[in-house]
Amino acid sequence: MKIAVINGSPKGKYSITLQTVLYLQRKYPEHSFEILHAGQRIKALEKDFSEAKELMESSDVVLFSYPVYTFLAPSQLHRFIELTKKRNVNLEDKFVTQISTSKHFYDVTAHKYIEENVLDLGMRYIRGLSADMEDLLSQEGRKEAEKFFQRFLWSLKEGIYTKRTERSTIFQPVEATVPESNADDKSDEKDIVVLTDNTDPSSNLAKMIERLRVKLPYKSRIVNISEYPLGGGCLGCFRCAVSEKCVYKDGFDSFLRDNIQKCDAIVYAFKVSDHSMGARFKIYDDRNFCNGHRTVTVGMPVSYLVSGPYEREHNLQTVIEARSETGGNYLAYVATDESETDMEVDKLAKSLTFILETKHTAPRNFWGVGGMKIFRDLIYQMRGMMRADHKFYKKQGIYDFPQKKKLTSLKMYLVGMLLSNEKILGKMGNKMNEGMLAPYKKLFAEMDKEEKGR
Repeated sequence: MKIAVINGSPKGKYSITLQTVLYLQRKYPEHSFEILHAGQRIKALEKDFSEAKELMESSDVVLFSYPVYTFLAPSQLHRFIELTKKRNVNLEDKFVTQISTSKHFYDVTAHKYIEENVLDLGMRYIRGLSADMEDLLSQEGRKEAEKFFQRFLWSLKEGIYTKRTERSTIFQPVEATVPESNADDKSDEKDIVVLTDNTDPSSNLAKMIERLRVKLPYKSRIVNISEYPLGGGCLGCFRCAVSEKCVYKDGFDSFLRDNIQKCDAIVYAFKVSDHSMGARFKIYDDRNFCNGHRTVTVGMPVSYLVSGPYEREHNLQTVIEARSETGGNYLAYVATDESETDMEVDKLAKSLTFILETKHTAPRNFWGVGGMKIFRDLIYQMRGMMRADHKFYKKQGIYDFPQKKKLTSLKMYLVGMLLSNEKILGKMGNKMNEGMLAPYKKLFAEMDKEEKGR
């Protein structure tokens, strides 16, 4: 069986993920693994895609191999998928799967992104392998890799796969209108950035942006990343985690800090492309790694202007909320042009204004808490190398390890002893529940006392 391995890592042969593929190649020599370093060679493939087209069309199986970058696949792989669709590569009914490595930080959204795009191509998708970066170095990790490939071969034989049977209908946006604006009425107390990659001034997205700028009571400015001369996508070299500077010499890290990160709010404006924000926006997201894993915009509210069928894009919705949650950014509103576009844009303007004026914040949900705990443990373990990140995490008090809370642990031991004794439980009756509610009753009593004193 001929397997076309699409290596989406910008590191090429030095990819950690690729090592799992090479391991399987040795374990299953009866199959031919032909590797294309798509991530590393993306600029060459933009000029001539024929090699990639021939490889994929002549293969029995396509295997995507990549590290997880910023909730999804690297920007280079995003671009490769764009090119695959634009070059009309015929992959109908071809089997496909994927292997990724990460610290399990939103690997689920990365895998869903690949799945959604290969289903667009009419492929037969078989669930992939999401591994930790170091799994292959353990016996258990190697067993998991082998089990994945055995399950994959079995799925091929038995015809167990996912295939999209219905194509999505063509999306028709509801056009936005742009009211007249008096720029003199705008306050300059807040600095609001509208961040976009839009290149079509006549597009509905452009109209949505202009309507928002009219409706906001504050002056705003557009930062168009399509106009910035980016040297390329993130290389995953980790140099910024030590020096706080990007290996690229295109000045993007300074541009980011001086033009975007000092503002009061960001509105991301994009058109849905291949189930994401598009390859250009993905370069921007990945290159934000020049801050290391430091969430330098903590507390800043964000909003989104989305042109396209956002309601259908459940994975993209998860990515957008998770980005805000892990970044400590309040997600004020997501406005789309699916229906009542003008009203949606106006709601965004009102919501963002309220958040800015009240300095409103919200507690994190599972996506934010869980995501940061993964990074907390990762950065602490790698603090000798990721010195800038370690310094930031200490300053922000992110190192909230449960083992430090010794008094709480001791209390839980005592509670455990009580719960394991049936006689004591019988005598206690409802006292344990009352004890758990005691701090809350104390809080309400203090509130009542304060109210009477007014």
